[in-house]
Amino acid sequence: MLDVAARAFFHTLARSPILKRLASRYGMQHPASPARRFVAGDTLEDAIAAARRIEARGLLHTLDYLGESVTRLSEAEAAAQQYRRIIEAIAGAGIGRNLSVKLTQLGLDVDPATCIDDLRRILDPAQRHECFVRIDMESSAYTAVTLDIFETLWQQGYHNVGIVLQSYLRRSERDLNRVNALGARVRLVKGAYNEPKQVAYHKKADVDAAFVRMMDALFREGTYPAIATHDVVLIEEAKQRAARIRLPRDRFEFQMLYGIRRDLQASLAAEGYPVRIYIPFGREWFPYFMRRLGERPANVLFLIRGLIQERRLSSPTA
Repeated sequence: MLDVAARAFFHTLARSPILKRLASRYGMQHPASPARRFVAGDTLEDAIAAARRIEARGLLHTLDYLGESVTRLSEAEAAAQQYRRIIEAIAGAGIGRNLSVKLTQLGLDVDPATCIDDLRRILDPAQRHECFVRIDMESSAYTAVTLDIFETLWQQGYHNVGIVLQSYLRRSERDLNRVNALGARVRLVKGAYNEPKQVAYHKKADVDAAFVRMMDALFREGTYPAIATHDVVLIEEAKQRAARIRLPRDRFEFQMLYGIRRDLQASLAAEGYPVRIYIPFGREWFPYFMRRLGERPANVLFLIRGLIQERRLSSPTA
């Protein structure tokens, strides 16, 4: 990782309850808010509108109702209920049917058994509506239990579910072998959490090398892999390696984050590659936003420019 200290700083900010309360109350209300670059909005209606815009550009999408690390079962049940509403709403809206969920949002920290039950309550209506659900991977403290829950449900016949693996974790290549053996779908990412050296690579070259090795394994042995990165070098590497083994372009997809490298999204789609955009929304957007800022210095510069512009617009002398 290029700047571990910066990442740690933004992760610290993301855990601040005071900043989170202030951000949730005020951050998304202003149409010029910098957060709107990375988050579709507060409401499901905002997310559906964003999905329609993305589909109009010839792109795919996955919706993520933001929230994580709930501390009460009532919060977990409310999140599961909201996901069921989302499934019904997107089916009614006629847009693409693809969701991303976090297990700590479904009560993993409170009661793993209830978390599994809540996930089933999402997967059942998702199956009825032919909706695919991706389980997001969180910090390394949750990797083993997330994979165990995923495999348990897969073995129970829930094959409308996929998983995420992070190339910066040292264990991920072994985990990939396990998931490929099941025949399940994997989203490959670099990783966005602040992790110790014992469990994660800290040098960009090591993270990228692991990403390429895992990408090769997915192209050879995986099931419709999702290559999730904005790194142009890795994207070109993916294109070349897929072409080398004559993997058709419709047998894998690229995934990118909402609001980041829209030019690259468009160019890949124009070349005939499926491109899926991760659309986050909801009032619990602050931790997600902080992680995006911590990933790339360019994101921080964008935020500063946005704040300066907003200040000018609100000034009575402007």
